[in-house]
Amino acid sequence: MNNKKLIKVILDNVKTIFGALMIALIIRSLIFQPFYIPSSSMEPTLLIGDRIFVSKYTYGYSKHSFPFSPNFFDKRVNYKIPKQGDLIVFKTPADNRTDYIKRLIGLPGDKIQFINGEIFINNKKIERKKINTTNSVRCGKSVIEINSFEETLPNGVKHISVYNKAGTLQNTKVFEVPADHFFLLGDNRDCSKDSRYLKSVGYVKSVNLVGKAQLIFFSNDTVESRLLKFWNLNKSFRVDRLFKKIK
Repeated sequence: MNNKKLIKVILDNVKTIFGALMIALIIRSLIFQPFYIPSSSMEPTLLIGDRIFVSKYTYGYSKHSFPFSPNFFDKRVNYKIPKQGDLIVFKTPADNRTDYIKRLIGLPGDKIQFINGEIFINNKKIERKKINTTNSVRCGKSVIEINSFEETLPNGVKHISVYNKAGTLQNTKVFEVPADHFFLLGDNRDCSKDSRYLKSVGYVKSVNLVGKAQLIFFSNDTVESRLLKFWNLNKSFRVDRLFKKIK
C-alpha cells in the first residue's frame, strides 16, 4: 500500500470514529444517558449495581446536560417543570459536579416537615399504608430491618418508601422550598443524604436537574460479586431487573 492510500485509509477511519463519537455525544447529551447506582439511598426502588437510562429531554436542557457542564448558559432551554414523585438525577448544589438520584417530594413554594415520622406537605399529612415487601435493605455496609409503606403524594403518584425499624427520623423543622428549587428525598429514608441536609445537598435549583430516571437496563449485585469466585459471577446478575421500568 503506497503512502497516499495509507493516508486515505487513516483519514477514513478517523472520520468514522469522529462521526460515531459525535452521534454518541448527541444521544448522551440530548436523549438518554446511562448512570450507575453506587449507593443504597434509593432502596428498594433502585439497588446498588443497577444501571439505568435517564431521559435528558424530559425537563429541557441546561449546562449540566452536557459532559463537564460547560458554562454556556445558566438557565434551562425548553424547560418543563418536574412532577412530584419523579425520580430525578441532579448535580448536587454543593459542587455542581456530583450526580445524585432522589425522588421529588416538594415543589417551589411548598412547606415540608416530618412530624412523628410522617411527611407533611403544606400542613397536610401525605397518605401512606404499610405494605409487605422486603423486610430489610442495605444502609452503607450494614443491613437494616425496615417498615415499608406505599406513600401517595398530593398529585396522586404512589411510591414505596422504607423506614428503619430500630428508629427513624421523627421531627424536623419546616423546609420552605424557594422559588425555582425542589426538595428531594431518598426512598430509603434513614439512609439517604438528600434535601434535608441543607449544607451538603439542600434545595436543588432547576438548572441542576440532569434528567428523569426511566429504565433499568442492567443490574448485578456488585457487593456480592466481590465475594464470589469468577466462575460464579452469574449468581450476582439480577435477571428479574433487566429492562424494568422505574416508578
